[in-house]
Amino acid sequence: MLINKRNRIHPHKFALWAAMASITMMFVAFTSAYIVKQAAGNWLEFSMPTLFYVSTLVILCSSVTLHMSFNKFKSGDERLYKALLIVSLVLGLAFVVLQYYGWAELYKRGVDLKGNVSGSFFYLLSGIHALHVLGGIAAMIVASLHAFTLKFRVTEYRINRFDLVINYWHFVDFLWVYLFIFLLISK
Repeated sequence: MLINKRNRIHPHKFALWAAMASITMMFVAFTSAYIVKQAAGNWLEFSMPTLFYVSTLVILCSSVTLHMSFNKFKSGDERLYKALLIVSLVLGLAFVVLQYYGWAELYKRGVDLKGNVSGSFFYLLSGIHALHVLGGIAAMIVASLHAFTLKFRVTEYRINRFDLVINYWHFVDFLWVYLFIFLLISK
């Protein structure tokens, strides 16, 4: 019996996409609750600190460098693959650090978790996203350990494994862009 592998999705990729669908539904629920609560009135308006704009640029750059690293891996350019992977990891960490300093700036402005619900929602949305980014950073750390400890070989298994990291990282990148735009236009 012949099985057509070309039309089958890898089970790990299917599991990842199912998890990403679940995470998406959670964030849609949060943003829907945000809209409903905002319509109830008593909503504190505040401007987003500049650090959140910078962090958005940083996570976008990290997605680009990670994708370039993946392409360099597939083409056999070990040096650039490893260098771009490390750059992506550093940019991912920078994103989380910038988010933290952005939250600190909001807190200095009087926007905290105990005050108006608008601030609580902002911290909830950006904080839970940051936790998902930390999951992506953990995956990049594992990918980096593999890059620097295993003999360099381009195999189907390693391509699939790296592709999972890429898919998840692009997902958290897209998710942040969605949240960032949502928070900007929902004022």
